[in-house]
Amino acid sequence: MSKIAVIIGSTRQGRFADKPAQWIADKLAERSEIEVEILDLRDFPLPFFDDPVSPAWRNGAPIADLTVRAWSEAIDRADGFVMIAAEYNHGYTAVLKNAIDHLYAEWNRKSVGFVGYGAVNGARAIEQLRQVAIELDMAPIRRSVSIPTAQLGRFIMEGATDLDFSEADGAAESMIDDLVWWVDALAAARSTALVAS
Repeated sequence: MSKIAVIIGSTRQGRFADKPAQWIADKLAERSEIEVEILDLRDFPLPFFDDPVSPAWRNGAPIADLTVRAWSEAIDRADGFVMIAAEYNHGYTAVLKNAIDHLYAEWNRKSVGFVGYGAVNGARAIEQLRQVAIELDMAPIRRSVSIPTAQLGRFIMEGATDLDFSEADGAAESMIDDLVWWVDALAAARSTALVAS
C-alpha cells in the first residue's frame, strides 16, 4: 500500500485550504491501494530556514531542531504527495516554500500532484511549484486540479461551508490515476536501487 501525504500549504487564519485538502484526501481514500495522511503546516511551526548548509548536503547528519526533524520524518514516510497550492500574489505561499526548503533527500524520487485555488485557480502557484519539485528530483504530475472559483467566492464572501467541488471531480480522478502510477513506479525503482546498493 502506498502512502500519499496531502500537504496543506497555507496557515493563515480563516483559511480556505482545509476544504480542498479534505476533499482530495477523501478522493484518495476511495482507492484501496492508498493510505492517506494530511500534513497540516500549522502542526509543524517550522523556523525560517537559515541553516548554514543546504539540506542537499546534509548527508544523513542529524537534524537538531525537533520540529524540522518531525517534518523530515513525516515527508520521509510518504511515497507521494498532493500539495494544496493557494495562490498569493502570483505565486505560492511563503510557508510552503519554507517547509519545502528545509528538506531535500526526503523529497527525492517521489511524485507530487497539485490542487490549486485562488487567482487564475492557482495555476501560477502550481506552475512555480512544478519547477521547485523538479529541482528536488521529484516527478510532478502534469494533470492538476483547479478548485472552482465560485466555491472560493462563496466561502470568502458568504462564509459558506456547504462547498461543492464536484465540478473538479474529473480532474481529480485523472490526477490521482497519474499520481498512483508514478508513485508505484518510483517506489519500485527506489526498492531496486536499495537492493542494488
